[in-house]
Amino acid sequence: MPVKSAPRRVLRRALAVAATSLTAAAMLPAATAAAAEPYVVGGSEASVQEHSYAVYLVDDNDRQFCGGTLISAEQVVTAAHCADAMDVGDLGVVGGRQDTRTDEGIEAGVRDVWMPSGYDNPIDGDDIAVLTLDRALPFRVAEVADSSDTALYQPGTKATVLGWGRVEESGSPSNTLQSAEVPVVDDRTCADAYTAYDRQSMLCAGYPEGGVDACQGDSGGPLMVGDRLIGVVSWGEGCAQAGKPGVYTRVSTYEPDLAAQTTAP
Repeated sequence: MPVKSAPRRVLRRALAVAATSLTAAAMLPAATAAAAEPYVVGGSEASVQEHSYAVYLVDDNDRQFCGGTLISAEQVVTAAHCADAMDVGDLGVVGGRQDTRTDEGIEAGVRDVWMPSGYDNPIDGDDIAVLTLDRALPFRVAEVADSSDTALYQPGTKATVLGWGRVEESGSPSNTLQSAEVPVVDDRTCADAYTAYDRQSMLCAGYPEGGVDACQGDSGGPLMVGDRLIGVVSWGEGCAQAGKPGVYTRVSTYEPDLAAQTTAP
């Protein structure tokens, strides 16, 4: 199954996952695979001013390859397979930029990366990371879902996925921020679609008939309910296929870890 990370070309881990034919949305870093970046399929252009917590990752050539979510002025949540795609010194984060072809917004370097010690690849879970930036970004941050937010994960809850990835499975990445509304899928349906599904570390969102989904290049980006971050674009089979919803990292499971990163000295 293909990973849904923006840059399908390079992630060290993405290669391993690709071998299993799983499409983790963020498994490919833009630095090595600019062509594989996924857009939100079935969505429409969104305003970065309205979603200023939505940021994207760039490689050392300033190519977008994954998405991310600002959870404090200096911390960004993304997928572990995005953070693991290249050396810390080659990573950058861009905030406040609607169109990747412009110089608007602010770019920050990354000085530290945290990810779960057990992370191996998106299909096995723990596909989440926190990037600590070398400068503060003056944008609105997203609230992080925690264990009390069970209502946000109820089947049928309408969530919004955002990203600069492909707008169709075989297409090119989007130059502008895209968004789409997708319903949360119940655990049984997701487990039927994917034998690797783990309800503790993952959730699914999408329509039974397909048509709307994250895609390559969207990996690491946010799945939001209101201003609350409930998921991180992780993996799936293809993009927007019937019976194959997108798989996201379940943020509430990792909220204590994320909180520890935002309060670390």
